[in-house]
Amino acid sequence: MLHKRMQAYNAPQKAMDLGLYPYFRTIESEQDTVVKINGKDVLMFGSNSYLGLTIHPKLKEATKLAVDKYGSGCAGSRFLNGTLDLHLELEEKLAKFVGMEGALVFSTGYQVNLGVVSSLLGRHDYLILDEYDHACIIDGARLSFAKVMKYKHNDMASLEKVLNRCEPDKIKLIVTDGVFSMEGDICKLPEMSKLAKQYDANIMIDDAHSLGVLGRNGRGTADHFGMTEDVDLIMGTFSKSLASIGGFIAADNHTINYLKHNARSLIFSASIAPANAASVVAALDLIEAEPERIQKLWDNTHHALKRLKDEGFETGHTETPIIPVYIRDDFKTFTLTKRLLEEGVFVNPVVSPAVPSSSSLIRYSLMATHTIDQIDESIDKISKISHEIGIFELQKEMHES
Repeated sequence: MLHKRMQAYNAPQKAMDLGLYPYFRTIESEQDTVVKINGKDVLMFGSNSYLGLTIHPKLKEATKLAVDKYGSGCAGSRFLNGTLDLHLELEEKLAKFVGMEGALVFSTGYQVNLGVVSSLLGRHDYLILDEYDHACIIDGARLSFAKVMKYKHNDMASLEKVLNRCEPDKIKLIVTDGVFSMEGDICKLPEMSKLAKQYDANIMIDDAHSLGVLGRNGRGTADHFGMTEDVDLIMGTFSKSLASIGGFIAADNHTINYLKHNARSLIFSASIAPANAASVVAALDLIEAEPERIQKLWDNTHHALKRLKDEGFETGHTETPIIPVYIRDDFKTFTLTKRLLEEGVFVNPVVSPAVPSSSSLIRYSLMATHTIDQIDESIDKISKISHEIGIFELQKEMHES
C-alpha cells in the first residue's frame, strides 16, 4: 500500500517532463552574489544571506579554529554531553544583542519553533497565529496541547476578534513572523502590543528574516519599533544574516530555564556543531563592527524596489530585502524561473499550494554585497523575459476582468 501511494505521487515528474522543474538546483561554489551552476556563473537573487557573510574571511577563520579546538561535532544533545563553553558564549552574545535576559541555542531554526511553540502552553491555553506564519510555527502549534487560533494576515481587527473569543483567565500567546518570508512585509507590532496589553496576552516574534536587517545594527523587529520591553520571546535563525546553521530563543531567565528542561526538540536533538557556533559568534561581532553593511543592504533594496515598480511589476506590501514579484500564474512563474536561470539569474518560484495560483510569484532576495550593476542586470532580464512570455498581458487581463 505504501509503495503504491509513493509511486502515484508524480507532481515533480510532470514538471520535469515539461522541463520546468525548479527545485534542488545544484550549486558548485560558495554562496555569494555569483554562484556556479553546471559550470556557469549565475547571479544569485535567491539567497537568505542578507549581509553576504557566508564567504567572509573572519567567519571562515573562526570556523576552522573551532574545528581545531573542538572537533567536528558534539556527539550528543545540549541536555547531556553536548553543551560547550562556546555555546554559552554564543547564548550570552545573542541575549545581549536582542535585549533579553537569556537565550538558548538549538540545532536549527525550525527546531526552535517546533520546541518552543509546542511546549510553552497547556491544554486550556491559546496559541494565536498570523495566517501567514512560517511552517515551523504551524508545525509547533500542531504538537501543542493549546487551542490554536488564527487571524487574517497583519489584520489587527481580526486579531482583536480572536483575542475577544479567548477565555480571559487563560494564557494567550501571539506568535508572529517579524518579517514575513514570502511577502516581505513587517508585522504590526505597535498595534499588536496595544491589543496584547488590553487582553493580557503575550507576544513571541520570529525574527528569522529580521536579524541583521531591521533595528539598530540589525537587532530585529522589536528594536526596529523601539519595543523590546513589550515582547516576551524573540526567536532567530543563524541561516540568514548570521551565515551559518542553527537557531535560538531569547526571553527572560525563567522562560529559558523552563525551555531548557521541556523543549523536546532541544532535549532530543544533537547540539549545534562547534564550527557553526563559532561562525555565528564571529558574525555577531562583525555586524556590530560594520553597520555599513546593513545600510548597503537597504540601499540595494530601495534601488531594486524602485526599478521593479518602474518596470511595471507588482511587489505587494514588501518593506524589506525580500521582494515578491507577482506573476499570478503557476506555469508562467515556472517558465520565468527556468528562462532566468538559462540567462544567468537565480530566483525562487513560489506557486500553489504554497500560495493560490492567482498569487504565484518569484521571490527576489537582496544581499548587501550585490552591486547596483548586478541588480540592474537581473531586473533587465526579468523584465525582458516577462514581456516575451506574456506576463504583463496576463496581469492586464486580470485587472480588467
